[in-house]
Amino acid sequence: MREESDQFGAVEISKDALYGIQTVRTMQNLSFSGRTLSQYSTYIESLALVKKAAALANQEAGIIDNIIGNAIMIACDSLIKGDYHEHFPIDILHGGGGIGTNMNMNEVIANLANELFGTPRGSYSPIHPADQVNASQSTSDVCHTAIRLAIMKRSEPLFAALDQLIEAIKSKAVEFQDVTTIARTCLQDGMRVQLGDTFSGYSQVINRRLLSLEEATSKLHFINLGGTVIGSGVGAPQAYRDTVVSKLCEVSGIDLAHRENLYDAAQNIDDLARVSSELRILASCLIKLAKDLRLLSSGPEAGFAEIQLPAVQAGSSFFPGKVNPVIPETLIQCCFQVIGCDSVVQSTLEHGELGLNVFEGAAGVNILDAMGMLEKALVTFTEKCIREIEANRERCEELSNSFIPLVVELKEKVGYTAAARLAKDKGNEEIKNLIQNGGFEYDTSNE
Repeated sequence: MREESDQFGAVEISKDALYGIQTVRTMQNLSFSGRTLSQYSTYIESLALVKKAAALANQEAGIIDNIIGNAIMIACDSLIKGDYHEHFPIDILHGGGGIGTNMNMNEVIANLANELFGTPRGSYSPIHPADQVNASQSTSDVCHTAIRLAIMKRSEPLFAALDQLIEAIKSKAVEFQDVTTIARTCLQDGMRVQLGDTFSGYSQVINRRLLSLEEATSKLHFINLGGTVIGSGVGAPQAYRDTVVSKLCEVSGIDLAHRENLYDAAQNIDDLARVSSELRILASCLIKLAKDLRLLSSGPEAGFAEIQLPAVQAGSSFFPGKVNPVIPETLIQCCFQVIGCDSVVQSTLEHGELGLNVFEGAAGVNILDAMGMLEKALVTFTEKCIREIEANRERCEELSNSFIPLVVELKEKVGYTAAARLAKDKGNEEIKNLIQNGGFEYDTSNE
């Protein structure tokens, strides 16, 4: 063990830990969720990218010398490639405006960098977590920027999963275009429809939601790094502020720019709220799709039974041979969670106060959670459900020739009023014969 001290006293820390006393304080005082920063590798890597960019800008501005700056950047590179992530034990949802996140990162980088000089962990010499690693920065602009980088990175596999889903549904739309079945409104029988046309509607709505989500996510490219706490930039020399965003573009490979007003950026997180809203709307549309598949596949004897979903596992511990729509139901439950995440995000937007929204971290983490859950659920949904759906062609044909679709066809020949009278007076087979044979003798002169 080693001992570290601050103005609140001393604590003992494992001599092997790369984190220090500020991290321990956060663990002791601000933990509740059971989830740690170490579980969010994309966020850790994004924080390290911000710290690397800051070191480059501080070097160029003469705030730190090249030897110190290079050591910090070497430490950052280790984190960026995925090393040492187990040394981030803080609760991901701690309070304090993200102070624990920033200090955990500062301490790990300082200890890694100091090892290059042969000094032990916890010595913080010649590189101190606050004085060198955090130079010209605050928790506010570091975490604000890093969480947006993390969301942009996390969105990429989600976008890919949505693209694959859209293409899979389009393929089914083509496959089912020659299958005539029945449409329903108000859960009652309606007119004939091609099963492929129904699936084309599914692909279109998901594609539209993807485009809206992509557009909302693109707004996260505007950040406040260099604005320090409230957007004023106090504590960051102008030479640093002039270059730090371009340095971050350089190290991240992402095109970034300052928000138009950095005070606004510190106060308002509506850009995050909009991304979350798009995720919620997407989730609602996916629920509708998954529910439709459950209905269309219901049965196999006492339901709609128009399509058959792939069987992936036993559906019941009670009914032998029963196969349930477990993949669509899994997606539905995932979407319930996404909607819950959005509720949190919208609350964080509403509860921002005065010069800084200190709940921004919770918003970002819930967006990361929502994206991660959706991506995993959609990959399974596409591969184990959509791609293997089959049409029950005989059943669809039977339904397409049921009473209401025939009456709708008759209405096109004789008009609504006459068709309504015929529907009342004649049965299914009689109406079918009328349609097939033509020559209607029904008297409509008194209508």
